[in-house]
Amino acid sequence: MRRRAFLRGVGAAAGTATAAALGGRASTRRVAAHPGPYEPYGSIDVAGAKEAVVGPDGDVAYLATTTGYATVDVSVPDRPELLADVRDPLADRDGGPLRVIFDAKLDVADPTTLVVAGPANPRRGAISGILVVDVSDPARPVEVAFHATDFPVHNCFVRDGLAYLTGNDGGRNPIVILDVETGAEVGRWSVADVADAWAAVPSGLRSVHDVYVADDTAFVALWDAGTWLLDVSDPAEPTLRGRVDVPDPEPLAELPESAVRRRATLPPGNHHYVATDESGTLLGVGRESWGRRVADDATETPAANVAANDSGASGPAAPLSAAPDAEFVGGPSGIDLWDVSDPAAPVPLSTVPAPATPDPTYGGVWTTAHNFELSGGVLYSSWYRGGVKRHDVSDPAAPTEASWWRDPDAASFWTARLAAPGEREGFFVASSMGVGDGPAGLYAFPDHAGEQADPSGVLPSGTATPRPRYGTGTAGGSDATTRPGADGGISAPGFGVAAGAGGVALAAWRLLRRAEE
Repeated sequence: MRRRAFLRGVGAAAGTATAAALGGRASTRRVAAHPGPYEPYGSIDVAGAKEAVVGPDGDVAYLATTTGYATVDVSVPDRPELLADVRDPLADRDGGPLRVIFDAKLDVADPTTLVVAGPANPRRGAISGILVVDVSDPARPVEVAFHATDFPVHNCFVRDGLAYLTGNDGGRNPIVILDVETGAEVGRWSVADVADAWAAVPSGLRSVHDVYVADDTAFVALWDAGTWLLDVSDPAEPTLRGRVDVPDPEPLAELPESAVRRRATLPPGNHHYVATDESGTLLGVGRESWGRRVADDATETPAANVAANDSGASGPAAPLSAAPDAEFVGGPSGIDLWDVSDPAAPVPLSTVPAPATPDPTYGGVWTTAHNFELSGGVLYSSWYRGGVKRHDVSDPAAPTEASWWRDPDAASFWTARLAAPGEREGFFVASSMGVGDGPAGLYAFPDHAGEQADPSGVLPSGTATPRPRYGTGTAGGSDATTRPGADGGISAPGFGVAAGAGGVALAAWRLLRRAEE
């Protein structure tokens, strides 16, 4: 698809430089803004929008939409156009349609192949697996195969005709590698195979949340079990290559059930999303975490919140306010940058902190890191109601914030993906779940530095409050205490708050599936 002509004027503004101490790691700072207020080029409503990826020519974005998938022409970023909106795929199958579709990925080596995965979380009696779609004509996608699994598929990565699936089964929680063409299982790997101590850790604390593959290395985010680097040069037999921020499993295995739930929701830990730059040597680890009011810290997370989390809905819009004197334990998490040029000895470089939130509880204002991309020395990141950001990471030990846009009353961003690089005509896209009853959709943003004029809402725009380095908390959670307006954040509708109970739920779901076969 040829890029439609795109012209857009620019004006003038200046940014300010700021710095924040990040628990002993390097801080982020601001740089001079591009002329004119920083704002989206355009947007389009797409119901249920979740993950988004962009084709290699930057002209088409592909979205998971909770009840299906969609393709959007973004070749003119100020006038995106819907090409195809497929709902209720596989509705004619027993247990269909495929539901709770949070992820869709193009094959890195063959971008005419789209893999649509689901359900993201267990659904009794529902089909699960990956739908293979030919998108050689993005306006007319053709479903060519469906490969069923006996586990829900929260996230996936596709490369060289292989699909790497999060295989959370409530037991070993493996990464499962399938042949996209035949559906045959090629290989699998589980942290429970590494040592008996890991097999004893509650499965909710070692849920495999996401996977990213660069060359012959798979990077696996295992929630509170850290990030693991696998050699997949022989995908039939993945082998351990290295590990990032992995805790001692024995204290985790000894936690009582109440502490497991607490641990799953608060920092440290919560490895949620991983990705590298083009070289495969700079790794970003995004974390999700919540806060709890100190007065409520002894209570369990309400079951209603778990149900809402599993539904994939964005939920009601939490007001942008909190009790001014409320104190919280735990809080938000950001994106850690690591040098993994030697996979056996990763080196921590810096942390990009989450935007501040007036209420870091699960029912509050979500501003934690979610999905992101590292490309061309830039980190493109999404922070739910905290907006989208661009950081210059050409020196990853000292990230520089170049732009930040947010509208917490209307937009809750799921991901940020580069479409076309360059200050003049470059842009990136970001999918939003919407807020409350507001529409979900896809936005396009300039790929240059800038400062938003009069940001809406009350999210503070100052520097981040210093926070403890990850790992300083106790085994049951974090010992950090914050107030509204400090460096606080919330999580996403992934495993998050459900992780503590996830092992039981997944195991029960798996048994039900087997009984129905």
